[in-house]
Amino acid sequence: MTLIFAHRGAAGTYPENTMISFEAAESFRADGIELDVQLTKDGKVVVIHDETVNRTTNGKGAIRNYVYEDLCKLDASYTFSDKVGFCKIPLLEEVLEWIEKTELLLNIELKNNKIPYRGLEEEVITLVRKCNLEDRVIFSSFNHYSMKRCHMMAPDIQTAILYREGLHSPWAYAKKMGATAVHPNYRYLQDAVAELTMESGVEVRPYTINEETLMRKYFDMNISAIITDYPETARMLMPIKK
Repeated sequence: MTLIFAHRGAAGTYPENTMISFEAAESFRADGIELDVQLTKDGKVVVIHDETVNRTTNGKGAIRNYVYEDLCKLDASYTFSDKVGFCKIPLLEEVLEWIEKTELLLNIELKNNKIPYRGLEEEVITLVRKCNLEDRVIFSSFNHYSMKRCHMMAPDIQTAILYREGLHSPWAYAKKMGATAVHPNYRYLQDAVAELTMESGVEVRPYTINEETLMRKYFDMNISAIITDYPETARMLMPIKK
């Protein structure tokens, strides 16, 4: 049965990468949550997609130039059309402590493909181990060297290879990198390649699956998982087990 991962939480209906978005995803019966992490100036692992706060908050500037005491004063729901009140940028540690109380899986995307945050892998692994969530966490990144480092440092935690365009024999590449899954942009994922990859024992979780026709297609294919901004729609369309 295909799993449903909520992309930055229920980001289609709530401010992305906020606790209210993650809590909504759980209420919509997502199987897992996908989120993004970066490092602050004072070494805190924070949950935000962009390298700057410009797009999603009422602030300006790069994450790496903020200390968390100042960063958490920014409103992460500032640009959201349906106002839900103030939402701060959460620490990864806060999210992990909440995940620990749920049955959710957690896909942590390390946003170190543009800015090679020194020590990000070590910090994230330490936080995951602190909450004993090794068996419920998946690391992913467009920085494949980072995923290799994660696998070497924590072989008991799953890793996944993110890619935007085509990847030759993704099943072989994933295995070479020690990854258990690939997270491709669906636009460059051929059905035959997806089938071959899953048959080889590597899971396939395409992103970002927001159209109902695509959801139905991947459910029919029994794809490993979809990553979507609309977990509520995906759950509604999910075929009932017979």
